Amino acid sequence: MELGEGIRWTDRGIVLVDILAGRLLTAVGHPIDPLRQLAQLPVPLGAVAPVAGAPGTWIAAAGTGICLLTPDGSTRWLAQPEADAARPMRMNDATTDPSGRFWAGSMAYDADEGAGSLYRVDHDGTVTRVLDNITVPNGPAFTADGATMYLADSARGVVRRYPVDPETAELGAPEVFVTVDDGSPDGMVVDVEGAVWVAVWGTGSVRRYLPDGRLDRTLSLPARQPAGVCLGEDLLHITTARVGLAEPGPFDGAVFTARVDVPGRPSTAYRHDGSASFPGERS
Repeated sequence: MELGEGIRWTDRGIVLVDILAGRLLTAVGHPIDPLRQLAQLPVPLGAVAPVAGAPGTWIAAAGTGICLLTPDGSTRWLAQPEADAARPMRMNDATTDPSGRFWAGSMAYDADEGAGSLYRVDHDGTVTRVLDNITVPNGPAFTADGATMYLADSARGVVRRYPVDPETAELGAPEVFVTVDDGSPDGMVVDVEGAVWVAVWGTGSVRRYLPDGRLDRTLSLPARQPAGVCLGEDLLHITTARVGLAEPGPFDGAVFTARVDVPGRPSTAYRHDGSASFPGERS
């Protein structure tokens, strides 16, 4: 893959994206089997989540906003908040929280300082900007109770921790969880012990940080740019990227799997409770 990210363990299996190519992929069968393409968009595709009650439908951070990908390959845009931005923008990483809201970050194509934002898609489909002045947002990742959100600003080398009101999804004041000096924190996932696995771009490593911010362990990879992580039970899946490398190695852009001793939970589906049905949604 050129820029493999957004890997998630869902009730529909492992899904991931090749962002700049706009490809949605799934891993099926044996781990060494080829990835299967589910969809391809004419715009960058940052990450997806399944839509509850709508088989084959995904909510996606794509292009300049949020859309639904339907089983027939068509798209329905919920909002495109970055379409009229002063500089060219695209969506980046995204995930659901435990209550089924969808959170997605945006960034400038040239990673302009502070140009990015974080958006939240509520259960009624409303898209709201909740944070700005982010350069390259990655994650977010949530604790199992939904009361804490981790968000990386990769270009600034920092992961921040935000308190979240699980009822209203309002964010409290952040604190710095981890700073990375030798690379860029990228995709993240929280395991059942509340520790955070972080893909560290540029270092060929994935690192597990305890809830107090201490580094617990480091997993080394034969690829320089780890970009996304997810936990499927006790298997840690890692995406990497070739983009920007003058001489990519044989494993740059590959997907890796490693067995770990602390499992994770499947990603939550996006839950829509509005009066209007999404395409493909069961009545």
